[in-house]
Amino acid sequence: MHVPDGFINAPVSAITGAVAAGAVAVSLKGARRELDEKTAPLAGLVAAFIFAVQMLNFPVAAGTSGHLLGGALAAILVGPYTGVLCVSVVLLMQGILFADGGLTALGVNITDMAIVTTVVSYAVFRGLVKVLPRGRRSITAAAFVSALLSVPAAAVCFTFIYAVGGTTDVSIGKVATAMIGVHVLIGIGEATITALTVGAVIAVRPDLVYGARGLQQRLKLRVGGELIDAPTAVPVAARSSHRKVWLTGLAASLLLAGVVSFYASASPDGLEKVAKDQGIDQNTKKHHTEDSPLAGYGVKDIADARLSGGLAGVIGVGATVVAGSGIFWAVRRRRTNATSPASLPEGV
Repeated sequence: MHVPDGFINAPVSAITGAVAAGAVAVSLKGARRELDEKTAPLAGLVAAFIFAVQMLNFPVAAGTSGHLLGGALAAILVGPYTGVLCVSVVLLMQGILFADGGLTALGVNITDMAIVTTVVSYAVFRGLVKVLPRGRRSITAAAFVSALLSVPAAAVCFTFIYAVGGTTDVSIGKVATAMIGVHVLIGIGEATITALTVGAVIAVRPDLVYGARGLQQRLKLRVGGELIDAPTAVPVAARSSHRKVWLTGLAASLLLAGVVSFYASASPDGLEKVAKDQGIDQNTKKHHTEDSPLAGYGVKDIADARLSGGLAGVIGVGATVVAGSGIFWAVRRRRTNATSPASLPEGV
């Protein structure tokens, strides 16, 4: 659902850019509360994993494909504020390095693919977790439903933005019907990927899943006739498995982007198909980085398509995990500095 340059006019692009910038600023502040010694290292990996899986277009209908948006997955794994930042990092890397998603449309894409998907999915997820039985299966089921609904929500958002700032005169009703229809199907794939990934992490380390916090009840001790929470201590085995989870996730991301992506569907994704069928792509502009060495998810001057695409995918995963980890480390460090004894007023 990457919107290219030329779909949306300059004023609306500027407005969505301001909305996106404001949301990112709020998310940077909110992420300080979400990122801790567990989620901070995981957040950069989540961004890299989303980048990798977004390269795997899957067929959803005749001549149409879809790919993961990632808002629900990121929000559940590392928190909604951090989730917005994860998807935004992915979109930034894709736009600058791979000419995927217009640079003037970056605000549109962040608003649509990062903000809307994360906010909608996490709101649905939290609502379901409150009413479903307490357990790991409920977390996985809630992840499935929330991810499923987040994709058509993003389609509705794009339709609204296009109705306000579209550069071609087309029937918005037809655009809405086509967009929502195909993205409901894409949502099934999104939901499946999200549920499987969340379920896999919960099975190994439920304490790493932000949305599963509080799933395990604290051990109670009776002291002086009263029940109190027992102090928690992270077992040595759990601490060592944290690194294993991170390395396994990175290896999976590299494998998906470097090898499996070669077998992804070559059909246009939902937005591309609707744009062509409904004529909203008439004013598409050339991407500002169209001539970059990695444009189109291939390495320039490498003739072998498999090798070219694989190297581009590996480079993309590496760049995303470095950029994401750097941002989240800085946010985490700022939180630590802000709460350190030296930063507190005297007497606190």
